[in-house]
Amino acid sequence: GLLARRSGRLVAVALGICVAVALLGSLGSFQAAARATMTQRAVSSVAVDWQVQVQRGHRLAQVTSALRDDRGVRDALPVRFLASPGLASTSGGTRQQTGAADIVGLPPGYRSVFPGAVRTLVGSGSGVLLTQQTAANLHATPGDEVTIERPGAAPVRRTVAGVVELPQADSFFQHVGAPPAAQPVAPPDNVVLLPRKAFDRIGLAVARPQALTDQVHVALDQALAPDPATAFSQSLAAANNFEATVSGAAKVGNNVGAALDAAREDAAYSRILFTFLGLPGAVLAGLVTATVAAAGAGRRRREQSLLRTRGATGAQVVRLAAVEALVVGLVGSAAGIGLATLVGGLAFGTTSFGATVSSALVWAAAAAAVGVVVALLSVLGPVRRDLREATIVEGRTVVGREPSPRWLRIGVDVALIGASVAVFWAAGRSKYALVLAPEGVPKLSVSYWAFGGPALLWLGAALLIWRLSDLALRRGRPAIGFLLRSLNGSLAGVVAATMQRRRRLLSRAVVLIALAFAFAVSTATFNATYAQQAEVDAQLTNGADVAVTESPGTHVGPAAGARLVAAPGVRAAEPLQHRYAYVGTDLQDLYGIEPASIGRATSLQDDYFQGGTSTQLLDQLSATPNGVLVSAETVNDFQLRQGDTLRLRLQDALTHRPVTVPFTYVGVVNEFPTAPKDSFLVANASYVADRTGSNAVGTFLVDTASGDAHRVAQQLSTTLGTSASVSDVTQTRNLIGSSLTAVDLHGLSRVELAFAVILVLAATGLVLGLGVAERRRTFAIASALGARRRQLVALVLGESIVVGVAGLAAGSLLAWAVSRMLVAVLSGVFDPPPATLAVPWTYVIGVALTVVVAVVGTAVVAAASSRRAAVEELRQLI
Repeated sequence: GLLARRSGRLVAVALGICVAVALLGSLGSFQAAARATMTQRAVSSVAVDWQVQVQRGHRLAQVTSALRDDRGVRDALPVRFLASPGLASTSGGTRQQTGAADIVGLPPGYRSVFPGAVRTLVGSGSGVLLTQQTAANLHATPGDEVTIERPGAAPVRRTVAGVVELPQADSFFQHVGAPPAAQPVAPPDNVVLLPRKAFDRIGLAVARPQALTDQVHVALDQALAPDPATAFSQSLAAANNFEATVSGAAKVGNNVGAALDAAREDAAYSRILFTFLGLPGAVLAGLVTATVAAAGAGRRRREQSLLRTRGATGAQVVRLAAVEALVVGLVGSAAGIGLATLVGGLAFGTTSFGATVSSALVWAAAAAAVGVVVALLSVLGPVRRDLREATIVEGRTVVGREPSPRWLRIGVDVALIGASVAVFWAAGRSKYALVLAPEGVPKLSVSYWAFGGPALLWLGAALLIWRLSDLALRRGRPAIGFLLRSLNGSLAGVVAATMQRRRRLLSRAVVLIALAFAFAVSTATFNATYAQQAEVDAQLTNGADVAVTESPGTHVGPAAGARLVAAPGVRAAEPLQHRYAYVGTDLQDLYGIEPASIGRATSLQDDYFQGGTSTQLLDQLSATPNGVLVSAETVNDFQLRQGDTLRLRLQDALTHRPVTVPFTYVGVVNEFPTAPKDSFLVANASYVADRTGSNAVGTFLVDTASGDAHRVAQQLSTTLGTSASVSDVTQTRNLIGSSLTAVDLHGLSRVELAFAVILVLAATGLVLGLGVAERRRTFAIASALGARRRQLVALVLGESIVVGVAGLAAGSLLAWAVSRMLVAVLSGVFDPPPATLAVPWTYVIGVALTVVVAVVGTAVVAAASSRRAAVEELRQLI
């Protein structure tokens, strides 16, 4: 009988459950894809997978041989460390002496096996190499001699061949096997890298063997599970297995395990973050389902009262309702799982709901269980409540007064919003931060309390909107009648009175429209801001869409940019000088630019500068030929004031000796394309070239006209060959920040925004439309009393306009507040953090138009339902 007479209502309830389950299932598919991305990114970010330290009394050759026999090892190279009492050099007639230093012996081929371990800054990439800080401490440049002190032996003098950087120095100099508390606070300031043969000539003469340490650096070649937690367990087990194999001869510094451990924590955080983004949509779908079921509550009550009058017991009524709930719950859940599988395959490239089979089954079962629970609560719950609290006579009553909900009387909504503000303020005081694991791997330190603010705001705002809507409809009858007079004429007062009597249903409609609109706008804003900041982060690190970095030691002038501009897909190519300058004894990166044209190839935001906008600071730099923009750290360290003369030492192109060049400090720069995060300088390229005798370009920043940076980078790489290295933002995006920032939200954005539109349409059209269907008795009576079809349509349209406008207004305010809170979550995930919200106005306007279309569609439904003869309609309703 239900299928024959109430099929529309059952289908509507099943569709609501389908949307809720499909949205939850889609989130599971996205999580599976995101976790695989995190694992891949974590593994690729490690320069040296294992650092295996040989224990005292055991031979290096034995451990190296055991590693090379391991099936999971691709290559293993021995590395030796010597603890030196200090280094010394003489420069400019003065002698510089350092404290303790680390001397490292690298075997042949080390830099090809571990390309990310060492980066050349100045001079040669082979021979005696000083790290950047060591060169600054010794005032040494390539060609200078340094003295290396040896414990128990005479010091030796060596000529410096180059200055290098160790990008992962924290892990490179870890104390393998030591607990976190015993790890060094920072990597050593004084480091010398030597070829293995040169190291042996120095180290073998040392009288104290305890000053020598042997390690084997390992590159692994093993397939890991896509889930970071499972991959971490695999990596940990492999390391433990090797330690057991060599019977205490070595300890493993598991760098890849540390990276996966950080990714595992990021994955747990991402599950909360991205599930939190979609959870309001699933809850909203459940509310829409409950409202659809509640729209026929009055009729269902009368039907159940009739059954009880004819002898049905309460248990029989409950069983009938349970069958109805289970049917729509199971059908809706099955349809939702099927839809989620389809969405996962199309949007995320996976039909699984988890990184492992067990997690996928658990997620799918949980999503389906949610659908069944929503059906039971929506259909069975009200029946049980009516049987417990209402009499048969009350059930057959058409008109009655509902008491105010208890939460409304005690002010739960105000309390929830107050708690939301308090939690958000408290969580905001402890900023997110990137911290280092013992192995030197960056990972996020976050406060999960930050999600409490938006969650409490959702709940409190929904109840507050209900309170205000109910109050406006109850107390604002004259004002509503006045506003509707132009549409309803003399029936405006009747419409206002009808809305006052039906304020509970209309208040629920306002809440649903507001929540649906807020979910759509806040999700779109968060996703747009996330995507914007990921792009800013990648652009800042890479420099532009594509960066062409010239090989060390080559001289390429700015004119070479014309060749790049001629390539297909390239809109502009801007030369960027990259030098190193001494500020006092501190060696810093110096970037020479053309201030008037740098903006053609890369994006410069106002947040990158202090004391003015990007345009103002660049104009000031351009107007001062010897001007220089200085990082805030340098300004504080050297107590600079604007206009001060800053004397920097740069390398002369002819003599290869440092020359002193005066600059005028004109402003502060916090961030700059390709620059490090701490100390650096930005000056006019023409002035740097004039004073050093070289206009050599370090990097060309390339802007792509087509937007396909990866394709353009591949074309340029083929054209340039080995003369330069080419990188694009797509590659860089996967190599920076935490593993959380490597997650691509585009697929999730499309899925969530599509579901958001469906929910807005359902919350507006379906809820209001069902309200119209349930009022057929009212329409029939009004039609019998002489109401014209136009008046009936105007009656519904006026009601729908009031509800739609109220829902959009409330939803806009809620969307703004929730977006601000959600975007605050990104403050510590990205560097720099987002300064403003990125609002996708096209989508927002489209969602608002969806509400308008749904409101008009409701009026069309009303017009269609009023065409039937009043007598026939009344006969069916009696």
